[in-house]
Amino acid sequence: MVVALKRKMMRQISTDSVLFITLDSCRFDTFDIANTLGNLPNLSSIGTLQCAQAPSYFTYGSHAAFWMGFTPGVVGSNEPWLNPKVGKLFRMAFAGHPGEDCEGFQLEGHNLIEGFRRLGYLTLGTGAVEWFNPASETGEVLGAPFEKFHFAGNTWSLGSQLSWIDHQLDNHALNKPIFLFLNVGETHVPYWHEGAPWKRWPSPCVPFGGPDCSALESSRRQQECLAWVDGQLAELLKSFSEATVIICGDHGDCWGEDGLWEHGISHPATLTVPLIIRFRGRDVRDH
Repeated sequence: MVVALKRKMMRQISTDSVLFITLDSCRFDTFDIANTLGNLPNLSSIGTLQCAQAPSYFTYGSHAAFWMGFTPGVVGSNEPWLNPKVGKLFRMAFAGHPGEDCEGFQLEGHNLIEGFRRLGYLTLGTGAVEWFNPASETGEVLGAPFEKFHFAGNTWSLGSQLSWIDHQLDNHALNKPIFLFLNVGETHVPYWHEGAPWKRWPSPCVPFGGPDCSALESSRRQQECLAWVDGQLAELLKSFSEATVIICGDHGDCWGEDGLWEHGISHPATLTVPLIIRFRGRDVRDH
């Protein structure tokens, strides 16, 4: 049984607001299996699960694309937002094919975060993996556009990230919409969450493989971590139930396919990710 950490109930967020969650390294099959087993009641309540292709095979590459409105795309879909080529949910001015996305968010600026700021949004972000670490020049890039950004410090800090979000929303003006970004690290190697009944190290998935690597154990742990994450996100997702929510993997991991392990290399396993989109309280799916 997954038990959520105790935290206060959040207020209802306006329909103009946006919640963007990336489940770092989460494979599509991980989400699909956990969802089929009924272990993701909160994430699955947001909308229809889509099998999508990420724009890159590592964290920085995908998030840099996200910041330009290039979210994961569903092959063969003619539905705007599910297929960013048809139409982008976040349309940056002068960025690529115009598409069929007039109902989405039309933004101007260096990236979508700046675009939302220009529209009067409060922009909040929190990242877990090292690509968001502002202590390094490369890590500072992804978080710099936000008005307020919190780096968790490691990949298993969702509890502290949500506490930070609670605090920010407590001090938020009710009449101002929010763009909130959350990068979840528990689904990233070593696939560990607070209170997990297994040791954090050694990881069952490391680059180039090794004696401790196991596809079966990697899958089991990532599923368990995702189920735990689902419980932690319950109140946040409820708060944004009438707003726009996008949940996706930024990339996946290889678990021995073609002799490859982890990510950082282009492969179907690192590019195939889960995607769920809810627009102003409405599920976005193929018709």
